[in-house]
Amino acid sequence: MVGGSWVSSGRCRTANAEELFVVGAAQNRAKALCAGCPVRAECLAYALDERVEYGVWGGMTERERRALLRRRPTVESWAVLLRAARRDHEALADAEREGVPRHGTRPCAQ
Repeated sequence: MVGGSWVSSGRCRTANAEELFVVGAAQNRAKALCAGCPVRAECLAYALDERVEYGVWGGMTERERRALLRRRPTVESWAVLLRAARRDHEALADAEREGVPRHGTRPCAQ
């Protein structure tokens, strides 16, 4: 069973489950459903942490998830990692909206 309060907020909650467990080119249609989903990161983290073998989760196919797991074998919790990445991204976006320069950048010489 899929856990977490994020499940009821997924764009796929009204989709036919068979549309998410497909092969070949049909996976691109399933991945498109994930685009813009407000809980995409949580869904992906669940699939990575639980080593879900089949279906499109968080916009990634099983093949893409396996490759990611091979590239990052030391990650203990994808949920923690992706939450931290989201916080960092949101903090950077807030700083840029407020006109704070990014760390390590300088204004261009005119």
